[in-house]
Amino acid sequence: MSTSRPSREAAPAPPTENPPSQDIPLLDYRRTGYRSYVLALLTVVYAFNFIDRQILVILQEPIKAELGLSDTQLGLLTGFAFAAFYVVCGIPIAKWAEHSTRRSIIALAITIWSSMTAISGLVQNYTQLLLARIGVGVGESGGSPPAHSMLSDIYPPEKRATALSIYSTGVNIGVLIGFLLGGWINEFFGWRMAFFVVGLPGILVAIMLRFTVIEPARGMSQNITADSDAPGIGQTIKFLFSRLTFVHLALACGLQAFTGYGTGTWTPSFFIRSHEMSVGEIGTWMAFVQGGSGIVGTIIGGYVADRLGAMDKRWYCLVPCIAGLIAMPMMVSVYIIPHAEAALLMKIPPTVLYYTYIGASLAAAHALVGVRMRALTSAILMFVLNLIGMGLGPLAIGMLSDALEPHFGIESLRYSLIIFGVTAPLWAAFHFWKAGHTINQDVDNAPV
Repeated sequence: MSTSRPSREAAPAPPTENPPSQDIPLLDYRRTGYRSYVLALLTVVYAFNFIDRQILVILQEPIKAELGLSDTQLGLLTGFAFAAFYVVCGIPIAKWAEHSTRRSIIALAITIWSSMTAISGLVQNYTQLLLARIGVGVGESGGSPPAHSMLSDIYPPEKRATALSIYSTGVNIGVLIGFLLGGWINEFFGWRMAFFVVGLPGILVAIMLRFTVIEPARGMSQNITADSDAPGIGQTIKFLFSRLTFVHLALACGLQAFTGYGTGTWTPSFFIRSHEMSVGEIGTWMAFVQGGSGIVGTIIGGYVADRLGAMDKRWYCLVPCIAGLIAMPMMVSVYIIPHAEAALLMKIPPTVLYYTYIGASLAAAHALVGVRMRALTSAILMFVLNLIGMGLGPLAIGMLSDALEPHFGIESLRYSLIIFGVTAPLWAAFHFWKAGHTINQDVDNAPV
């Protein structure tokens, strides 16, 4: 694959302004309002993605008690078993999205993962729950890469990190709703009902997406015409891993996600065990501390990266690097402070800082590739991010907690969280810093 920019074909002007004397159909990307609607709806889709993904986190203690599970088994359910199928299925689905209708792929994906979430409420043993979670992972693998690709066609490069950050707040909205609903539905109706309540509405969202969103033209936001043939999976992987920026960026995102998924999965259990909080109580706290703070951090990170990145693209990597280093000691203190409410309040600043990486990293990755490589690029970045973060984070913390239990008893989870809360963020910051060294050169040599 050539790494120099080919000449650009003539294409209609990007739809950033409404023509003064032309009637514009309601469903048309030349309408700023319609672009905003599509962004909002895709964000809702992503929120459902994380509601259904994270609902197990707040319910894992009552599920553990009823099904008789270990921390390692819980780590597999919330981590590796889900992530393995999520990342493996994500790449071929993203390849499909490079030459097919992305909107329809996303609608199908929502239907699958929502149905499998509802089925989780019917399981009778660990194996059945494991299979249901695998089904959720397969469905959710078809959500983000096509959506990232669509948003990069709708929004120009100078607004892309902000748009992708707004989309990525679906993570935090999903965490907020999942923790809040899951915690209190469990208190009154049990954990099985919680899966039904959060799973079934996603099917209605899928119908809404399918019939109100039109497929954007590829390259629309940059006034370019995409090649008719998308590069193959092998060709895209070879290209990406020939770019040091992407290699370091992927590792940084994976390690940052290791911290986020790992601590996010086990923090509710920590407060239930070490601070004797109820599921409903910690669910309410985590909804606003984790979900609300994450929304703020995600939007701020994308906005700041776009503003500073307009002057020097290294800021797309340096913003999450600096933020992660500042957040690390505050996050560790959450597991040391003896009072539950004070510890949960202390979690707010590092959560804001931690989530600054998402939009900036996605925008940086898309700047390295051509318009028919974006869905695959997102899928490959998500492959590394979720394999390291979602796959290993919860599992590693659960395994270390089990290993430390003979020495520390119920406090073993506290020490596992502290150990990984120091090592992973420092390692992530190193790779963000290294990615900043080569990003300007790699963006300048990016294909169309």
